Amino acid sequence: MAAFVIDGKVIAAKVRADVAADVARLKEQHGFVPGLAVVLVGEDPASKVYVRNKAQQTVECGMQSFEFKLAEDTPEEEVLELVRKLNADPAVNGILVQMPLPKHMDSNKVLELIDPLKDVDGFHPMNVGRLSIGERALAPCTPVGSVILARSFKDDLSGLNAVVVGRSNIVGKPMAQLLLRENCTVTIAHSRTKDLPDVVREADLVVAAIGKPEFVKGGWIKPGAIVIDVGINRVLKEDGKGKIVGDVEYAAAAQVAGAITPVPGGVGPMTIACLLKNTVEAALMQRGLMRA
Repeated sequence: MAAFVIDGKVIAAKVRADVAADVARLKEQHGFVPGLAVVLVGEDPASKVYVRNKAQQTVECGMQSFEFKLAEDTPEEEVLELVRKLNADPAVNGILVQMPLPKHMDSNKVLELIDPLKDVDGFHPMNVGRLSIGERALAPCTPVGSVILARSFKDDLSGLNAVVVGRSNIVGKPMAQLLLRENCTVTIAHSRTKDLPDVVREADLVVAAIGKPEFVKGGWIKPGAIVIDVGINRVLKEDGKGKIVGDVEYAAAAQVAGAITPVPGGVGPMTIACLLKNTVEAALMQRGLMRA
Protein backbone atom coordinates (compact mmCIF):
# COMPACT_ATOMS: atom_id res chain seq x y z
CA MET A 1 0.00 0.00 0.00
CA ALA A 2 1.42 3.37 -1.05
CA ALA A 3 2.27 6.00 1.55
CA PHE A 4 0.03 8.90 2.47
CA VAL A 5 1.42 11.97 0.67
CA ILE A 6 1.80 14.95 3.02
CA ASP A 7 0.79 18.03 1.02
CA GLY A 8 3.04 20.91 2.06
CA LYS A 9 1.10 23.46 -0.02
CA VAL A 10 -2.16 22.76 1.82
CA ILE A 11 -0.53 22.78 5.26
CA ALA A 12 1.49 25.95 4.48
CA ALA A 13 -1.78 27.67 3.50
CA LYS A 14 -3.22 26.73 6.90
CA VAL A 15 -0.12 28.11 8.69
CA ARG A 16 -0.49 31.40 6.75
CA ALA A 17 -4.19 31.56 7.64
CA ASP A 18 -3.29 31.08 11.32
CA VAL A 19 -0.68 33.85 11.02
CA ALA A 20 -3.23 36.20 9.43
CA ALA A 21 -5.63 35.49 12.32
CA ASP A 22 -2.84 36.19 14.85
CA VAL A 23 -1.98 39.46 13.09
CA ALA A 24 -5.63 40.57 13.08
CA ARG A 25 -5.91 39.76 16.79
CA LEU A 26 -2.72 41.69 17.63
CA LYS A 27 -4.01 44.70 15.71
CA GLU A 28 -7.38 44.56 17.44
CA GLN A 29 -6.26 43.78 20.99
CA HIS A 30 -2.84 45.49 21.17
CA GLY A 31 -2.98 48.11 18.43
CA PHE A 32 0.06 47.09 16.42
CA VAL A 33 0.92 45.24 13.22
CA PRO A 34 4.07 43.07 13.05
CA GLY A 35 6.69 44.02 10.47
CA LEU A 36 9.26 41.91 8.61
CA ALA A 37 12.39 43.44 7.06
CA VAL A 38 14.24 41.52 4.35
CA VAL A 39 17.71 42.56 3.20
CA LEU A 40 18.94 41.36 -0.20
CA VAL A 41 22.51 42.08 -1.29
CA GLY A 42 23.36 41.38 -4.93
CA GLU A 43 21.52 39.96 -7.92
CA ASP A 44 21.24 36.22 -7.22
CA PRO A 45 18.17 35.22 -9.33
CA ALA A 46 16.89 32.55 -6.93
CA SER A 47 17.24 34.91 -3.96
CA LYS A 48 15.36 37.66 -5.81
CA VAL A 49 12.40 35.35 -6.50
CA TYR A 50 12.45 34.10 -2.91
CA VAL A 51 12.52 37.64 -1.48
CA ARG A 52 9.65 38.71 -3.76
CA ASN A 53 7.55 35.74 -2.57
CA LYS A 54 8.34 36.55 1.07
CA ALA A 55 7.25 40.17 0.64
CA GLN A 56 4.03 39.17 -1.13
CA GLN A 57 3.06 36.60 1.50
CA THR A 58 3.97 38.99 4.35
CA VAL A 59 1.51 41.58 3.01
CA GLU A 60 -1.15 38.93 2.31
CA CYS A 61 -1.03 37.96 6.00
CA GLY A 62 -1.66 41.57 7.01
CA MET A 63 1.88 42.38 8.14
CA GLN A 64 4.16 45.23 7.14
CA SER A 65 6.88 44.33 4.65
CA PHE A 66 10.16 46.28 4.48
CA GLU A 67 12.52 45.43 1.60
CA PHE A 68 16.11 46.60 1.28
CA LYS A 69 17.89 45.77 -1.99
CA LEU A 70 21.58 46.61 -2.04
CA ALA A 71 24.15 46.34 -4.82
CA GLU A 72 26.57 43.41 -4.98
CA ASP A 73 29.54 45.70 -4.24
CA THR A 74 27.94 47.36 -1.18
CA PRO A 75 30.57 47.68 1.60
CA GLU A 76 30.10 45.29 4.51
CA GLU A 77 29.92 48.19 6.98
CA GLU A 78 26.90 49.59 5.11
CA VAL A 79 25.03 46.30 5.60
CA LEU A 80 26.02 46.22 9.28
CA GLU A 81 24.78 49.80 9.73
CA LEU A 82 21.45 48.86 8.10
CA VAL A 83 21.08 45.93 10.52
CA ARG A 84 21.77 48.29 13.46
CA LYS A 85 19.01 50.64 12.25
CA LEU A 86 16.55 47.76 11.85
CA ASN A 87 17.42 46.49 15.33
CA ALA A 88 16.45 49.90 16.71
CA ASP A 89 13.27 50.31 14.62
CA PRO A 90 10.17 49.40 16.70
CA ALA A 91 8.11 48.86 13.52
CA VAL A 92 10.43 45.98 12.54
CA ASN A 93 9.81 42.78 14.50
CA GLY A 94 11.69 40.40 12.26
CA ILE A 95 14.95 40.82 10.32
CA LEU A 96 16.08 38.44 7.61
CA VAL A 97 19.33 38.92 5.71
CA GLN A 98 19.09 36.77 2.58
CA MET A 99 21.94 34.30 2.15
CA PRO A 100 24.32 33.88 0.43
CA LEU A 101 25.98 37.25 0.91
CA PRO A 102 28.71 38.41 -1.52
CA LYS A 103 32.14 36.91 -0.90
CA HIS A 104 33.61 40.14 0.55
CA MET A 105 31.21 39.98 3.50
CA ASP A 106 31.48 37.95 6.70
CA SER A 107 28.08 36.24 6.98
CA ASN A 108 28.60 35.34 10.62
CA LYS A 109 29.39 38.93 11.56
CA VAL A 110 26.19 40.13 9.86
CA LEU A 111 23.96 37.39 11.32
CA GLU A 112 25.34 37.78 14.84
CA LEU A 113 24.63 41.52 14.79
CA ILE A 114 20.88 40.90 14.37
CA ASP A 115 18.94 41.32 17.62
CA PRO A 116 18.22 37.72 18.76
CA LEU A 117 14.59 38.72 19.43
CA LYS A 118 14.29 39.79 15.77
CA ASP A 119 16.25 36.85 14.34
CA VAL A 120 13.38 35.17 12.47
CA ASP A 121 15.79 32.81 10.69
CA GLY A 122 16.77 31.37 14.08
CA PHE A 123 20.50 31.39 13.25
CA HIS A 124 21.82 33.69 16.00
CA PRO A 125 23.97 31.81 18.56
CA MET A 126 21.66 33.09 21.31
CA ASN A 127 18.66 31.40 19.71
CA VAL A 128 20.66 28.25 18.98
CA GLY A 129 21.58 28.09 22.67
CA ARG A 130 18.06 28.80 23.90
CA LEU A 131 16.68 26.09 21.64
CA SER A 132 19.22 23.56 22.92
CA ILE A 133 18.33 24.14 26.59
CA GLY A 134 14.60 24.10 25.97
CA GLU A 135 13.85 27.81 26.40
CA ARG A 136 11.47 29.84 24.24
CA ALA A 137 13.46 30.64 21.10
CA LEU A 138 13.13 31.49 17.45
CA ALA A 139 14.04 28.29 15.57
CA PRO A 140 15.04 27.91 11.90
CA CYS A 141 12.04 27.88 9.58
CA THR A 142 12.67 24.66 7.66
CA PRO A 143 12.93 22.44 10.77
CA VAL A 144 9.87 24.15 12.30
CA GLY A 145 7.94 23.42 9.11
CA SER A 146 9.18 19.84 9.03
CA VAL A 147 7.82 19.18 12.54
CA ILE A 148 4.46 20.65 11.54
CA LEU A 149 4.36 18.34 8.50
CA ALA A 150 5.18 15.27 10.60
CA ARG A 151 2.52 16.20 13.15
CA SER A 152 -0.05 16.69 10.40
CA PHE A 153 0.09 12.91 9.91
CA LYS A 154 0.69 11.87 13.53
CA ASP A 155 -0.22 14.51 16.07
CA ASP A 156 1.77 12.98 18.94
CA LEU A 157 5.37 12.18 17.98
CA SER A 158 6.24 11.23 21.56
CA GLY A 159 8.32 8.08 21.87
CA LEU A 160 9.13 7.73 18.18
CA ASN A 161 12.63 6.75 17.10
CA ALA A 162 13.65 9.66 14.86
CA VAL A 163 16.70 9.68 12.60
CA VAL A 164 17.88 12.98 11.11
CA VAL A 165 20.19 12.36 8.16
CA GLY A 166 22.38 15.46 7.98
CA ARG A 167 24.04 17.61 10.64
CA SER A 168 23.99 21.14 9.22
CA ASN A 169 23.47 24.15 11.49
CA ILE A 170 20.55 25.23 9.31
CA VAL A 171 18.52 22.00 9.33
CA GLY A 172 20.06 18.89 10.89
CA LYS A 173 21.05 20.16 14.34
CA PRO A 174 17.98 22.35 15.03
CA MET A 175 15.76 19.58 13.65
CA ALA A 176 17.15 17.22 16.28
CA GLN A 177 16.50 19.78 19.03
CA LEU A 178 12.90 20.29 17.93
CA LEU A 179 12.29 16.54 17.80
CA LEU A 180 13.68 16.22 21.32
CA ARG A 181 11.06 18.78 22.35
CA GLU A 182 8.46 16.47 20.80
CA ASN A 183 9.80 13.69 23.07
CA CYS A 184 11.30 11.66 20.24
CA THR A 185 14.39 9.51 20.72
CA VAL A 186 16.74 11.23 18.27
CA THR A 187 19.75 10.03 16.29
CA ILE A 188 21.71 12.42 14.08
CA ALA A 189 23.24 10.45 11.21
CA HIS A 190 25.52 11.74 8.46
CA SER A 191 27.90 10.71 5.71
CA ARG A 192 30.38 9.21 8.20
CA THR A 193 27.78 7.15 10.10
CA LYS A 194 28.64 3.44 10.13
CA ASP A 195 25.97 1.13 8.72
CA LEU A 196 23.80 4.11 7.81
CA PRO A 197 21.10 2.03 6.06
CA ASP A 198 20.65 -0.06 9.22
CA VAL A 199 20.44 3.09 11.37
CA VAL A 200 17.72 4.53 9.13
CA ARG A 201 15.81 1.21 9.13
CA GLU A 202 15.25 1.61 12.89
CA ALA A 203 13.50 4.97 12.44
CA ASP A 204 9.78 5.59 12.90
CA LEU A 205 10.47 9.10 11.59
CA VAL A 206 13.16 9.92 9.02
CA VAL A 207 14.20 13.49 8.20
CA ALA A 208 16.50 13.56 5.17
CA ALA A 209 18.60 16.74 4.96
CA ILE A 210 21.95 15.67 3.56
CA GLY A 211 21.88 17.55 0.24
CA LYS A 212 22.46 14.56 -2.06
CA PRO A 213 19.86 13.56 -4.65
CA GLU A 214 17.94 10.37 -3.76
CA PHE A 215 20.62 9.44 -1.22
CA VAL A 216 18.21 7.68 1.17
CA LYS A 217 17.01 4.53 -0.58
CA GLY A 218 13.55 3.06 -0.39
CA GLY A 219 15.02 -0.14 1.04
CA TRP A 220 16.27 1.82 4.07
CA ILE A 221 12.77 2.84 5.15
CA LYS A 222 10.99 1.00 7.93
CA PRO A 223 7.47 -0.05 6.89
CA GLY A 224 5.00 2.57 8.09
CA ALA A 225 7.63 5.22 8.90
CA ILE A 226 7.05 8.95 8.40
CA VAL A 227 9.52 10.38 5.86
CA ILE A 228 10.20 14.13 5.73
CA ASP A 229 12.39 15.00 2.73
CA VAL A 230 14.10 18.39 3.12
CA GLY A 231 16.32 18.02 0.05
CA ILE A 232 15.94 20.11 -3.10
CA ASN A 233 18.32 18.92 -5.81
CA ARG A 234 18.28 19.73 -9.51
CA VAL A 235 19.30 16.75 -11.65
CA LEU A 236 19.38 16.11 -15.39
CA LYS A 237 17.05 13.53 -16.90
CA GLU A 238 18.06 11.29 -19.80
CA ASP A 239 16.46 13.72 -22.25
CA GLY A 240 18.75 16.48 -20.95
CA LYS A 241 16.00 18.38 -19.16
CA GLY A 242 16.30 19.24 -15.49
CA LYS A 243 14.04 18.05 -12.70
CA ILE A 244 13.86 18.60 -8.96
CA VAL A 245 14.31 15.62 -6.65
CA GLY A 246 14.72 15.27 -2.91
CA ASP A 247 17.27 13.48 -0.75
CA VAL A 248 15.01 10.39 -0.67
CA GLU A 249 14.42 7.87 -3.45
CA TYR A 250 10.78 8.90 -3.56
CA ALA A 251 9.06 6.24 -5.68
CA ALA A 252 10.63 3.33 -3.79
CA ALA A 253 10.23 4.93 -0.34
CA ALA A 254 6.56 5.75 -1.02
CA GLN A 255 5.85 2.03 -1.42
CA VAL A 256 7.04 1.35 2.13
CA ALA A 257 6.50 4.47 4.23
CA GLY A 258 3.34 5.32 6.13
CA ALA A 259 3.58 8.96 5.05
CA ILE A 260 6.02 10.93 2.91
CA THR A 261 6.57 14.50 1.73
CA PRO A 262 6.96 15.02 -2.03
CA VAL A 263 9.64 17.17 -3.66
CA PRO A 264 8.63 19.71 -4.77
CA GLY A 265 5.48 20.52 -2.81
CA GLY A 266 6.43 19.18 0.60
CA VAL A 267 8.83 20.99 2.92
CA GLY A 268 9.52 23.85 0.45
CA PRO A 269 6.21 25.75 0.83
CA MET A 270 6.52 25.53 4.62
CA THR A 271 9.68 27.61 4.84
CA ILE A 272 8.15 31.02 4.04
CA ALA A 273 4.97 30.16 5.98
CA CYS A 274 7.10 29.43 9.06
CA LEU A 275 9.10 32.63 8.52
CA LEU A 276 5.81 34.51 8.86
CA LYS A 277 4.94 32.40 11.90
CA ASN A 278 8.33 33.27 13.42
CA THR A 279 7.73 36.98 12.77
CA VAL A 280 4.53 36.86 14.81
CA GLU A 281 6.32 34.87 17.52
CA ALA A 282 9.13 37.48 17.54
CA ALA A 283 6.58 40.30 17.91
CA LEU A 284 4.95 38.49 20.83
CA MET A 285 8.31 37.85 22.53
CA GLN A 286 9.36 41.48 22.15
CA ARG A 287 6.18 42.59 23.94
CA GLY A 288 6.15 39.85 26.55
CA LEU A 289 2.99 38.26 25.10
CA MET A 290 2.07 34.60 24.52
CA ARG A 291 0.39 33.19 21.43
CA ALA A 292 -3.39 32.95 21.91
